[in-house]
Amino acid sequence: MEPGLEPYGLRCEHRPEPLGVDETAPLLSWRSASPHRGDAPAAYRVRVRSAAGAALWDTGEVADPGAVSVRYAGPALRPRTRYTWTVALTGRDGTAREAGSWFETGMLADAAGASEWTAAWITHDRSDLDVVDAPEEGELALADHGLEPAVRLRRAFTAPGPPVRARLYVTARGIYEARLNGARVGDHELAPGWTDYRDRVDYQVHDVTALLRTGENVLAATVADGWWSGFAGFDPRRPGAHYGAFPQFLAELHVEYADGSTAAVVTDERWSTARGPVRYADLLKGECHDLRRETPGWDLPGFTGGGDWRAAEVTGRDHGLLTASVAPPVRAVRELPARRVIRVGERAHLVDFGQNFAGRVRLTARGLTPGARVTIRHGEALDGGGRLYTANLRTADATDVLIAGDGAEAVFEPRLTCHGFRYAEVTGLDDLAEADITAVVLHSDTPWAGEFACSDPDVERLHHAIAWGQRSNFVSVPTDCPQRDERLGWLADAQVFLPTACLNADVAAFFDGWLREVRGAQSSEGGFTNVAPRLPGVSDEGAPGWGDAGVLVPWHLYLVYGDERVLERNIDAMTAWVDFVHRHNPDLVWTRRVGPHFADWLAPAPTPRPVVATAYFARSADLTARAAAVVGRAEQAEHYGALARHIRKTFTERFATRDGRIEGDTQTAYLLALAFDLLPAELVPRAAERLAALVEEARPGVTTGFLGVGLIAPVLDAHGRADLAHALLRRTDPPSWLYPLRHGATTVWERWDGYTPERGFQAAAMNSFNHYALGSVGEWLYRGVAGLDQAPDSVGYRDLLVRPRPGSLTAARAAYESVRGRAAAGWSVRDGLLQLAVTVPPGAAATVHIPTADPGGVREGGVPADEAEGVRVTGMEPGTLHCRITSGEFHFTAAAPRQEH
Repeated sequence: MEPGLEPYGLRCEHRPEPLGVDETAPLLSWRSASPHRGDAPAAYRVRVRSAAGAALWDTGEVADPGAVSVRYAGPALRPRTRYTWTVALTGRDGTAREAGSWFETGMLADAAGASEWTAAWITHDRSDLDVVDAPEEGELALADHGLEPAVRLRRAFTAPGPPVRARLYVTARGIYEARLNGARVGDHELAPGWTDYRDRVDYQVHDVTALLRTGENVLAATVADGWWSGFAGFDPRRPGAHYGAFPQFLAELHVEYADGSTAAVVTDERWSTARGPVRYADLLKGECHDLRRETPGWDLPGFTGGGDWRAAEVTGRDHGLLTASVAPPVRAVRELPARRVIRVGERAHLVDFGQNFAGRVRLTARGLTPGARVTIRHGEALDGGGRLYTANLRTADATDVLIAGDGAEAVFEPRLTCHGFRYAEVTGLDDLAEADITAVVLHSDTPWAGEFACSDPDVERLHHAIAWGQRSNFVSVPTDCPQRDERLGWLADAQVFLPTACLNADVAAFFDGWLREVRGAQSSEGGFTNVAPRLPGVSDEGAPGWGDAGVLVPWHLYLVYGDERVLERNIDAMTAWVDFVHRHNPDLVWTRRVGPHFADWLAPAPTPRPVVATAYFARSADLTARAAAVVGRAEQAEHYGALARHIRKTFTERFATRDGRIEGDTQTAYLLALAFDLLPAELVPRAAERLAALVEEARPGVTTGFLGVGLIAPVLDAHGRADLAHALLRRTDPPSWLYPLRHGATTVWERWDGYTPERGFQAAAMNSFNHYALGSVGEWLYRGVAGLDQAPDSVGYRDLLVRPRPGSLTAARAAYESVRGRAAAGWSVRDGLLQLAVTVPPGAAATVHIPTADPGGVREGGVPADEAEGVRVTGMEPGTLHCRITSGEFHFTAAAPRQEH
């Protein structure tokens, strides 16, 4: 068969081959590729079958060239069942090509809400707490931070024969690591992840068929505090004061045999528990592993246990809050070798991994004596004396401890904690070689979707720093920093960085999970919070730009992924938020119920708070109106559209002058007014000119904080000043993006001036060196520098916009794995010639603006542009040729553009 249109990248609920889908009408999606220009799926056909091959649902052939997904609409899905599905796409040659995948359902409550769960929540009998951590003779007391030892749980059972299918459904109030017959189950880290446990507890599903054996088997787990009962956020309260006092475990192992029989092993009072060698494990404090308390074989058949094992304590049988995980799990995604190991004192070594990240280390410790302690402290930076700098961690100890047993050598890798660091200080070893220590990188395993490169190594380093900041801070939820005593899901940080995050990685499922927390934290009055998940006792109402994330995030996810369900699931929360703000601010100037009102956080030039707030009020009303229209709520769309227009009018009357000046006269004031379309047409050019003047007056420079930083390059570009956006991008003194890189940064800093040679470190109370908010310029690297974008009214990349802004660069390229397929744009300027390559996925089209000194001389594939297959020239003007292209790959050549400004 000749090559043609091919489906690929099949997903169920935005995940490939997911185990444990609780959605009753899951979304089935696909991408496509074709070697032919102009190819598009004339029709699709999706068929779903049972695992045995029985037909269950068939869409029939559907003529929809733009379709990239369909919602399952067949008979009710059964719990704990595998289904296979295929999609066939018919291309322009009339041939249908097919690809297949599968998904498995989770526990799936029935129509009446009845649960399939029968397991009990279990934990350790805590009557031993008064003696469990008493120091051994001659041993110094261990600072356990008030934390309890991690719990080990086990259950032996008999399998009458080899299974044909076995699934483990498992979760914890805390963090767990499950084992079956001595082998670790799955590769999830820090499971089940962070949720507001009062509203929802995620569970995971693992295929453990290959781990079971005929005869005796042992299902086991280690459970630690995690977010549930450990230290969380910057609240100094004792552990256990947030959600619960001690961790608990719940699991069901369902086994099927060849003769059709089934069996289930569930957590209940028949399990045994003991305190293990992990004397404490905490996300902020660290982990202590005492090898003297190790009991080899505890997770294997034949283990006798000894006197320390006792019956598990059942704490409840409530299942109503259990939901299958929808976000990708945290995984150990890569390893970083030690770049340098330096002796810094007697039995003390400093290790540099060359990259700031989130994770842990794996250490091979040699020359140990029984009871000896090896301590690993973590930090992002070095102080002026070349020692580990930890003041900015605040109360996070970020310290792991190994206590040696009988062996002279041990491999130590903490499993129940996570740190943000570049450097590790190891004390307690006479010698440490680079090969003895490795960094293990942890983050939510969002598939990487974007590529960017350009001719300036500094700008490429910036892109890498932005990407590492995203990896480091997407750990179960989108956090603000991975190192200090905070690590909270701040809403503003997430919403300003989201456009960049979506271009770097496929974050559809990740944010779907987090938005459940955003909605769950919303007050009965409609107020969103500043962080999600919400910690008990933390009741701040959402500030302008923070609470508005509950509107902005769903809307942007819809634009990128084209999944209307994100609006359907969030529209009620969106309307409740806008109603909440409106109810308390009937004059349409948002000054009341503003929460802590962070304004344009950390801006060198502060913007008046009412300007920031009212701009966001207008934006949320406008996007809520648009969302209502998409989901078919016409009356709401009209209502919130009218409200948005009234707020815009009020904004102009209250904050703008007739010559286009905005109150406060700051970059962010103009950025919000222009980006959110808040000014009448006659004032827009004047406001844009004033914005440009403010940038130029700063030599040129950026003086925005968190809320303005992601807007400055796109807004300058949209108003004809891409030259200034380039100048800001390549500035090297603070405030600038390249300044930290010139001082050794490998991730984006929280502050523009987190460190300066003249002053040293900024105030340690708030000075993270791994914080993604100021990295929001990453969006413009794709959309502006490389020129890969989608049109303003496009959804799901059906209509691309390619408009490179070379500036003084000589080359740039970007690629993005969109929901339709691969999109790419790359250009170079050499010897007076511009070369531009564009890739448009099947079913999409693109508008291309080619910057050139000779618009009439543009050629594609060696022929004049207006004669090339799949190209339609739509206009030209001095400096630019405009054309419309179909799907496929295109290669344009043209005279190089003249330098702008």
